[in-house]
Amino acid sequence: MKPLLCLLILVTALQVNSQEKEKFLFQNPNLSFEKRVDDLVSQLTLEEKVSQMLNSSPAIPRLEIPAYDWWNETLHGVARTPFKVTVYPQAIAMAATFDKNSLFKMADYSALEGRAVYNKAVETGRTNERYLGLTYWTPNINIFRDPRWGRGQETYGEDPYLTGVLGDSFVKGLQGDDPKYLKAAACAKHYAVHSGPEPLRHTFDVDVTPYELWDTYLPAFQKLVTESKVAGVMCAYNAFRTQPCCASDILMTDILRKQWKFDGYVTSDCWAIDDFFKNHKTHPDAESASADAVFHGTDIDCGTDAYKALVQAVKSGKISENQIDISVKRLFMIRFRLGMFDPVEMVKYAQTPASVLENDEHKAHALKMARQSMVLLKNENKTLPLSKKLKKIVVLGPNADNEIAILGNYNGIPSKLTTVLQGIKEKVGKDTEVVYEKAVNFTNDTLLVYANVKNQYSFEGKQGFKAEYFSNTNLSGEPETIRTETEINNLWQEGEVVTKTIKANNFSARYTTNFTAAQDGTIAFELTADDGYRFLINGKEVLNAWKKNRWGGQTYQLQTKKGSVYNFVVEYWQGDGKANVALHAGNYEKTDLKSLTDRIKDADAFVFAGGISPQLEGEEMKVNFPGFKGGDRTSILLPEIQTELLKSLKTTGKPVVFVMMTGSAIAIPWEAENVPAIVNAWYGGQAAGTAVADILFGDYNPAGRLPVTFYKSDADLASFVDYKMDNRTYRYFKGTPLYGFGYGLSYTTFKYDTLKIASTVTKGKTVPVSVKVTNTGKIDGEEVVQLYVVNQNASIKAPLKTLKGFQRINLKAGESKTITFTLLPEDLSYVTVEGNQQQYNGKIKIAVGGSQPDEPNKTSGNIVTKTIEIQ
Repeated sequence: MKPLLCLLILVTALQVNSQEKEKFLFQNPNLSFEKRVDDLVSQLTLEEKVSQMLNSSPAIPRLEIPAYDWWNETLHGVARTPFKVTVYPQAIAMAATFDKNSLFKMADYSALEGRAVYNKAVETGRTNERYLGLTYWTPNINIFRDPRWGRGQETYGEDPYLTGVLGDSFVKGLQGDDPKYLKAAACAKHYAVHSGPEPLRHTFDVDVTPYELWDTYLPAFQKLVTESKVAGVMCAYNAFRTQPCCASDILMTDILRKQWKFDGYVTSDCWAIDDFFKNHKTHPDAESASADAVFHGTDIDCGTDAYKALVQAVKSGKISENQIDISVKRLFMIRFRLGMFDPVEMVKYAQTPASVLENDEHKAHALKMARQSMVLLKNENKTLPLSKKLKKIVVLGPNADNEIAILGNYNGIPSKLTTVLQGIKEKVGKDTEVVYEKAVNFTNDTLLVYANVKNQYSFEGKQGFKAEYFSNTNLSGEPETIRTETEINNLWQEGEVVTKTIKANNFSARYTTNFTAAQDGTIAFELTADDGYRFLINGKEVLNAWKKNRWGGQTYQLQTKKGSVYNFVVEYWQGDGKANVALHAGNYEKTDLKSLTDRIKDADAFVFAGGISPQLEGEEMKVNFPGFKGGDRTSILLPEIQTELLKSLKTTGKPVVFVMMTGSAIAIPWEAENVPAIVNAWYGGQAAGTAVADILFGDYNPAGRLPVTFYKSDADLASFVDYKMDNRTYRYFKGTPLYGFGYGLSYTTFKYDTLKIASTVTKGKTVPVSVKVTNTGKIDGEEVVQLYVVNQNASIKAPLKTLKGFQRINLKAGESKTITFTLLPEDLSYVTVEGNQQQYNGKIKIAVGGSQPDEPNKTSGNIVTKTIEIQ
C-alpha cells in the first residue's frame, strides 16, 4: 500500500474515533477555548445558564457537563478539605517574612496539593462538593487599616506596596506558568474598600475620597488584575457610595471592567446578593438585585439562590439573556482553562499524584516560613537565645499548647502539628525538666480542671457508652460495628484500625450514654474532635461543629440536680488522615497567681505563650469576651490577666520570655518596658512550635518584620468605622508607635553604607539604587533590606513615607553584599486629590535600612539616606 494512502486511512480512522468520543463540538480539545465555550453556552437553556451562575453548579447530564462547586479556599495551604494537607503560617505571618520567593513557593505547593485533592474528587465523583474544586477564593488583599479588624490576619498587612508584591507572587505561584492551562484559579478579594467592622459588614456604606481610593485601597487590586492576571475577583459585602460593591458603577464597571480590562470572573462574597434587598435595602427583591449584580459583571452568586430569580428577570425584561451569556461564558472559560473538559494526558496538572500531599518538601517549607515569619521585638541583655542545658523551664499560657491558635483561620488540617510546648520539649535534652502550667485563659484566670466521671456514664446496664461506627461520613445506613466503650477518648493514627473494616479515615460514629449527676450544681463538658461533631443532651443540640469545625473543641456547661439522669449523644465524622474524638468533664477553678508563682519560682526560665487566638478574632464570630466583639476587637491591649501573670513571673527575678501569638497588632506597653525578651510568633502553621523553639534556643536567627504598626494604646486609633487614612498606618501615623511597620531584631548586627543613587533624576526614567550591607556580628543571619521614599514637600497630600522596595538576604558573619533596587517612575509618584498618579517634583528622600526611617526602638542595623532632586 502506498505511504500516502496509509496516512489517509490513519487520519480518517482517528477522526472517526474522535467523533465517537466527542459527542459535542466543545469537547474537541483541538479547538480554541473561545470556540468551545461559545458552542457549549449556545446549547444551554436559560434555566441551565442561570444554574451555572450559582457557586454550587449542578450537572447538565444531556451535555455531559459535571457538577462543580466554585467555593474553595487556600489562604495558607488548602483549606477545609476532608484530606490532610500542609498548613503554612497565617497570611499576616507570611507577610512578616518579607520574602516574595517564599510566598511564591508556598502558593505553588498549595496549588499542587489542591490538584491532588481535586483529582481525588474526580476519581470518586465528588466534584459537586464544596472545598474540593480548583477555584480558590484567595488572596485577601484588603488593606489592614485598623488593628481591631478580626480578618486582618488574612491579609498581607497595612501597606499597599507590600500587599501588591506579595499578592502578585501568590497569584503567579498558584496559577502556574503553563501557556494554556491554569494550575489553579486565584481570586482577589474583597473588592473593595473593605476592612470591618465585622458586625456591620452587611449594611455598611463606605465613602472615601478619590485620593484614598487610589492611594490605599485599589493599588493591590490593580496590580493583581493588570499584571498578575488573577483569574477571579470577589466583590465585597459592604456598599460603596450608596451602591452595594457587587453592583457598583465605579468599582465594577468603570474601574474593573473598563479601565483595567478585566475579563476574568467575579463572584459575590457569600450571601452578598441577599444583602441588596435584605440589609442594604437598595433593591426591592431578589429579581432586581440579581439583575443589577449581573449587569455590573458579578458572575456568581455565592451561598444563596438569589440568582435563580434571573430566569424571571430575563422574562420580565430586567436583563437580557445576552447579558447572562456573558457571565456564563466567563465562568466556563475558567473551567476550560483549568483543563476540566480535556483528557488528563493533555493537562499536566491533572496528573498530579496524591503523594504530593504533605510531602517532605512541603513540610520543610512550612517550617521555613514559620521561622521566617517570627519577629524578635525585644531581647534585653541577650536573654535569648536560651541555653539548652537549663535544668528547669516552665512553659505557661493559653497558647502554650493550643493547636487552634497555630492553625489560624481558613485553614486545612495537617497530619502532625507542633505547639510551643511540644517544640520546647523536643528541643531540650533529657536533663531539662519542662513543666507546663496553662495558668490563665486569654481573658480570665478561671480554668477548666478535669474530673473523673467515668462511673457516672451508663447505657443499658453497662458502664460507659454505646459506640456505633459507620463506614461513611454521615452516619447513614446500619452501623458496621456496635460496641461498648468506657469513655470517649479516642486517638487513631493515620491508617490505624478503628474497627474490623474501618480505618481512621472516612467514617462516622455515634456515642450514646446516660449521665447520672452526682450533685447539684454546674459541670462543664468539653468535646474535642478532628473533623465534625455535635453534642445532644436530652435530645437538644447544645454544640454543633458538624460542617465547620474551626476550634477543634467547645465546652458546654450543664446545670445538674443530684441523681438526675441526662441522655448524652455525641456524633462525629472523620475525613482523611488520623482521627480523634474526646469528651471530658470538669469544673472551673480560679488560678491564684501568687501561689502559682511561688510553686514554680525555682525554674531557670519562664516561657509565657499568650496573646490572642482565632478563637477570639476572625470572620463575623459569636464572641463577646472583654475586648472582643463579633470577631473584631474593642481594644488592642493585651488582655489584663495576661499582663498580671507576667508581672507575677517577673517578681521571681528569673528570665521571662513572652511568645506572643496574634493575627494583628497588640498593644503591650508594660511588656515592652518590663519583659526582657518578646517574640511575635503570629499563627505560625503546623510547624509553629518547632520554629519558636528554634528561635528561643538559637538554632535559627530571627529576621521577621512587622507588616503592621504596633501602636501603644487604643488612644492612638481613629474611629473604627472611619475609612479615611488620616493618622492610620505607618504611612500617615504622626505619633510614636510601640513598634513600627518593618521592625524586627536579629541575634546579629548589620551595617549599611555606600548608598548609591543619582543626585538628580529625570521624570519618567527608572532610577537604580544600590547599598552595601555587612553582617558585623559574630553569627550568620538574615536581613530584610527595606527602601522607603520619604516625602519632603508638605504642600502636597502624600504619605509621610512609603515602602518601595525590599529584599530578604542571608549574610554570613563578616560577609558583605551589595543590594540593588530599581525605582520605577510610579515608585517616585504620588496620587493627586483627584485620584490621578503624578510624579514627584523637586526634592525627595530615599532611605534604606533594616527598618523604616524614624523607628523609635533600637534596631539591629542603621539607616542610610540621600536626598535627590527630580526634574
